[in-house]
Amino acid sequence: MVTLDAAGHAKAIWEEMLVYIQRFQSALVRQWFTELKPVELSAGVLTIRCNTSIQQQYLAIKCREVFNEAAQAVTSKLISVNFTCAGAAGGECHANIYNDVILSPDYVFENFVVGPTNNLAYVSCLAVVERPGKTYNPLFIHGAPGLGKTHLLQAASQGLLSRQSDTRILYISCDHFINHFMECVQSGNMSRFRNLYRHNIDVLVVDDIHFLAGRERSQEEFFHTFNALFQQSRQIILSSDSQPSEIPEMAERLVSRFSNGMLARIERPTFETRLVIVQKKASLRGVVLPNEVAAYVARRFENNIRELEGAITKLQGYAMLNGGKYDLDMAKIALGDMLASSERVTSIQQIIGQVTRFYNVRLPDLQSKKRHQSITLPRHVCMYLARKFTPHSLEEIGGFFGGRDHTTVMHAVRAVEEYRRRDPAIASHLDQIEANLQMDPIRSRPALNSTGRPPAAGHSQS
Repeated sequence: MVTLDAAGHAKAIWEEMLVYIQRFQSALVRQWFTELKPVELSAGVLTIRCNTSIQQQYLAIKCREVFNEAAQAVTSKLISVNFTCAGAAGGECHANIYNDVILSPDYVFENFVVGPTNNLAYVSCLAVVERPGKTYNPLFIHGAPGLGKTHLLQAASQGLLSRQSDTRILYISCDHFINHFMECVQSGNMSRFRNLYRHNIDVLVVDDIHFLAGRERSQEEFFHTFNALFQQSRQIILSSDSQPSEIPEMAERLVSRFSNGMLARIERPTFETRLVIVQKKASLRGVVLPNEVAAYVARRFENNIRELEGAITKLQGYAMLNGGKYDLDMAKIALGDMLASSERVTSIQQIIGQVTRFYNVRLPDLQSKKRHQSITLPRHVCMYLARKFTPHSLEEIGGFFGGRDHTTVMHAVRAVEEYRRRDPAIASHLDQIEANLQMDPIRSRPALNSTGRPPAAGHSQS
């Protein structure tokens, strides 16, 4: 226990906090935490100095609760933590970036593992940082989820800020653009909206632009926004799960403009690339994995980087319970109940079972027309997970939940993705439900029909 009146108490508290976080919140720990400096403890506030505004924002939004918990645990006092930025007057560093996506200090070029399946996207982002608005405009990065598109978008944004700190960057999700547009239409603030998107920025970065699909009014607005920025040689960077021509219900004129710049596809990483990714992701968390353990993880999980990160988190947790030991036998035990997505068969019935248990709701309520938040959120979570983990179409998923149409399912998916980005509590709930799905011992069950019941014996479903 730390004594508050001891000499160097701020430093002593900080050192014990790091031990506490490593023990109880190991998945949160990052190697760059060692660069943070305790400044002082005054009036119940422990001040921690960061090196960059990106670190300051990330810690303040993503980590404050955990740091407060650690400070109070090691002191037994009601202490809170405040983050300041080195070299800034008043401790406040402000980058010229406006966003609804929190930039991660992990997502920089130095931490991106380059391989034959992502090299074009990587060098294209470097070229954009060197000559924004001139070399590749727009830059359109596409590929399946979990392959590093967001990492490159954030790395390009941070690279642009490092090269010229007064660059005005608007980094948003496509959902944010749509929601902001609709809010401004309803409130009559379109002049303010257009001034922000078309005149007050140097770079526009939009993640998941495919969510414009089927949104005619939003597409119309984005078309004019795109043209205004392009004519001013302002850099545009977009990401999507599909190349422009494969995005359904996307206006042809937008497809044409997206395709007029650099199209950079990211594909599934090779084994060699996955091996380096595992080692890099582990080192960012301060974990040194033996080569045979890293190779085991890289062979076991082939489809995307998020699976590799999930495996590392599982290894960390298991190692903390077993004396911090990392070896091949431990890895096989720790990951024994985790199946790669290529091996895992998840049914809607499994998803409904996990969600109804977690939120304490009934399946008939999810299939009903009830719109109370206590029912709507679990229903949306079910649709989101069904879209993520099952091969069912939007129409089929909607049929399982009271005959809802595909646009309702698309709305649910977007809503939950937005919650996941902006609400740490819901993000934690989703992580827990997904972890439960991974550990579900029943890998294959009968599919549900639109009533939510398994098909009758002797009948099959197409």
